[in-house]
Amino acid sequence: MATLDAWLPRQVQARVREQDGTWLVTGAAGFIGSNLVEALLGLGQQVVGLDNFATGYQRNLDEVERLVGAEAWSRFRFIRGDIRQLEDCREACAGVRHVLHQAALGSVPRSIEDPLATHGANATGFLHMLVAARDAGVGSFTYAASSSTYGDEPSLPKVEDVIGRPLSPYAATKLFDELYAEVFARCYGFSAIGLRYFNVFGRRQDSHGAYAAVIPQWIATMICEEEVYINGDGETTRDFCHVANAVQANLLAALAADEHRDRVYNVAVGQRTSLNQLFDGLVAQLASEGVRYGRRPVYRDFRAGDVRHSLADIGRAGTRLGYAPTHTLSEGLREAMPWYLEFIAQQAACRAG
Repeated sequence: MATLDAWLPRQVQARVREQDGTWLVTGAAGFIGSNLVEALLGLGQQVVGLDNFATGYQRNLDEVERLVGAEAWSRFRFIRGDIRQLEDCREACAGVRHVLHQAALGSVPRSIEDPLATHGANATGFLHMLVAARDAGVGSFTYAASSSTYGDEPSLPKVEDVIGRPLSPYAATKLFDELYAEVFARCYGFSAIGLRYFNVFGRRQDSHGAYAAVIPQWIATMICEEEVYINGDGETTRDFCHVANAVQANLLAALAADEHRDRVYNVAVGQRTSLNQLFDGLVAQLASEGVRYGRRPVYRDFRAGDVRHSLADIGRAGTRLGYAPTHTLSEGLREAMPWYLEFIAQQAACRAG
């Protein structure tokens, strides 16, 4: 698969191909989860997927099936289940060697509007997965943590051992996950690795709805010649991370040496981009694809719960896991834009119809 060579260093591919055992990807029909399923199947692995389609889509799995082909797809087993149900977690973990736990309810605004739903998926569901994986004796447990855990800590770059107070229910649930992972290591000898994602973007990321991430949402808005809204003055900064980097980090974490487990790692690029710079970059990238957007952004109030600035120190992940991002923001946009254009154009046509 061409995607593997573009996304994953050859040494990472080789290490995964040497594995003998089954991988579980929770949130398999979602954005990051479906990209993990695709990569693992392309590397010859047996994969179990778990999803309840709360935020994932069948179309993502259909696309993976088309891309990997019939032989690889025969090594995939899908369970429609919910991590809020312990028995579903136990079924999914049975006979599994590596767990990549991606299932969650994302979005700061969603968590502010419905903290109970966010807690149910991100906290209770996470605890269920820890219990099920521990009892099944899995070999490794890697979970999606979040840069929102840094909260109101102002220092830059963000270093794993220095965090502030959570600014949203979403951030609180992600901190809860890290605390429970630490407790399971101390009480049961069951070690897990948390990956603090920083604004991951790429293909199969939802572009519509109230909780869509900024990059696909803005691209969809630009394609439809609608107004782009920026919360605040546009000088809020983020460390945007292409999904290929997140896939690499998950695979390396799953195969990490024992002494590097029971820790959290930043997963990002280590570059800071303002929302104003992102806007200009998207306009330029779309123009290179023949799509012109001539409007200026509309500024509005800052959004409750948002962190002002974000920049990751990725030194720990590089030193201990061997993580080396393959895609900067500009490279990631160049790689992802054809998919965004095709998918969003289809959605826009449906909406117009």
